[in-house]
Amino acid sequence: MGRPILVRGARQLLTLRGPIGPRRGKDLRNLGMVPDGSVLIADGVIQEVGPTRRVENLAAARDAVEISAAGRVVMPGFVDSYTHLVSGAPRLAEFEAMISGEHTDLRAGATNEIESTPAKTLERQAARIIEDCVREGTTTIEAKSGFGGSEAGELKILRVCTALDERPIPVVSTAMVPAAFQGGAPRQYLERLLKLIRRRHLAEFIEVEWEDNVRSYEECRELLCAARRAGLGVKVQGEQRSRGRAVELAIETGATSIGHLLHANDMQAAMLGRSAVVATLLPGTVFFLGSERYEPAKRLIEAGAAVALATNYNSRTCPTHNMQMVVTLACRAMQMTPAEAIAAATINGAHALGRGDRTGSIEYGKDADLLVLSAPDYRELPYHFGVNLVEMTMRRGEIIYSRAEVTWPDR
Repeated sequence: MGRPILVRGARQLLTLRGPIGPRRGKDLRNLGMVPDGSVLIADGVIQEVGPTRRVENLAAARDAVEISAAGRVVMPGFVDSYTHLVSGAPRLAEFEAMISGEHTDLRAGATNEIESTPAKTLERQAARIIEDCVREGTTTIEAKSGFGGSEAGELKILRVCTALDERPIPVVSTAMVPAAFQGGAPRQYLERLLKLIRRRHLAEFIEVEWEDNVRSYEECRELLCAARRAGLGVKVQGEQRSRGRAVELAIETGATSIGHLLHANDMQAAMLGRSAVVATLLPGTVFFLGSERYEPAKRLIEAGAAVALATNYNSRTCPTHNMQMVVTLACRAMQMTPAEAIAAATINGAHALGRGDRTGSIEYGKDADLLVLSAPDYRELPYHFGVNLVEMTMRRGEIIYSRAEVTWPDR
């Protein structure tokens, strides 16, 4: 057992302390801020949180290793609850065509690229992405399949994601059944997949992408219910290209979260406000594709829905894994306040992965997953778009990233 750690003297300590469950409505703006705050950590777990004068005088803090956060913000690490870590090579030619005004669909054309690439190569590529995520402040990340193009490709993605777990952050693996699945009948694929997941622990969630013209409501419900019977969490992706019944599907099947929601209306927002389903919003995708419609964040928040923010990182439609940029987009394009965006990117992201009891806030008994920002005010996070303000990233009390100083040459 090592010495305790005292993160001391933060100008703003954002604890995100609050009621059990995701933050909703006005509670989404409550960051639980402690001016001149400190955090005491032992064995990777938060032991005390509060004003520096009180925490530093505790008996357990007297022999602690001190980390000064003077003049800076300390906050929970980001929880990126929606990514495709393994999604193939960048679509550079298609991107160039798109920005030149040519008609192209970056989402089209599933290939055997994943299937033909060695697993070790995919693992190395994804590990580098995770390293960048850590530098940008992500301390928990979800990774979906969905870009495999075939059953073999999908299973390879899940094996890679499982191998990356805790290297150095948790990777929550989700097996996705995409709308345009190429591996045969989804029902038979899912039956085989569930057997492999149970035997090899390949995923924590099953996610179904529902489009009304591809798959029926009843078929999607059957797939999700089969996953729940197998002891897995379930997720839904929908309302991305047109309005349908994806919200109803998520609520009926007890989904942990639903992603995209570009076309959600007032009635669907009200339904989510009365449910436990977390609405995961992905503004980076809209920005990259140049769409005019962003997710109706304010409508969802006013209806009482639990709103999370995530990157939707993938090599085709959203090649960013920077949660700081997502926070900026949420504020600038979806009119969320900085406090709402930070809560959505931390504690609500944790609940979107079923891990709100372990991470996403700085509270007694939770994992010590936190950030020190090189800024004195949390509102600088969305203000300085495209700038990495993370000075230090900590996972379970261990520093896994610390910004190096620039070395000036002798003259």
